[in-house]
Amino acid sequence: MTIGQYNDLTILRFTAPGAYLGDEEDNTVLLPGKYITDDMKEGDIINVFLYKDSEDRIVATTETPLITIDGFAFLKVIEVTAFGAFLDWGLEKDLMVPFKEQNQLMEDGKYYLVTLQLDTLTDRLFASTKVNRYMKECTDEEILNQEIDILIGDTTDLGIKVIVDDKYSGIIYRNDVSKLVRRGSYDKGYVYNIREDGKVDVRFTKDGFEKFDEAAEGLLELLKERKILYLSDKSDPDDIREQIGMSKKLFKQSIGKLYKARAIKINEGSIEII
Repeated sequence: MTIGQYNDLTILRFTAPGAYLGDEEDNTVLLPGKYITDDMKEGDIINVFLYKDSEDRIVATTETPLITIDGFAFLKVIEVTAFGAFLDWGLEKDLMVPFKEQNQLMEDGKYYLVTLQLDTLTDRLFASTKVNRYMKECTDEEILNQEIDILIGDTTDLGIKVIVDDKYSGIIYRNDVSKLVRRGSYDKGYVYNIREDGKVDVRFTKDGFEKFDEAAEGLLELLKERKILYLSDKSDPDDIREQIGMSKKLFKQSIGKLYKARAIKINEGSIEII
């Protein structure tokens, strides 16, 4: 049994506190009664997440955590105490970030990018904002131009930081930002370059070919909502990117397509839907 991740375990028996689950090595763990459903029976193999409760006992849950071992996620601080900051990670017991694992003192109510790790000395889970320490260097060229999962991070002068496949540090450069994205959300992308330092360069589309048809459709949907956008082909690239999340090149291609289709009207300094 491994805490911090999902385990497939067999229901051994039902008791007053709940159901006892076991693995092939005769280890057992309690699934509290509140997680038991009517269709569960002895001998069933169920998928549960393991972690330690407030009394430092390993317990099983059918709830879905917002992060698993070695993974990364943006989580909200719900309390700061003398022991550290505590995060909401979707489970009954909050997740602690010790002070030594904080890049800066965390504040109540704010969201932070963290990774979930296991202290092998105490067998306890903890979170850390020192995420760079736990990322791997990418050497796997097989991921080039393959669709991968990305976690959207902070925006910098260079572009948008991302975490690739819960392993690698990456970036989507400003000129490759072709759609609106939200910090902390998950998306799909393609790695097109692996740098010498093991970090990766990512685009939203394969081989860097921007999907102008999709971008035009997205822009049209936005115009249906707002009716008018105070942007034009002469607008500053930063203004375009800030308002609609597109590069200027992609924006110009999109409005050109929509104009030819007589879907929009181009004014001096704005565009509006027809």
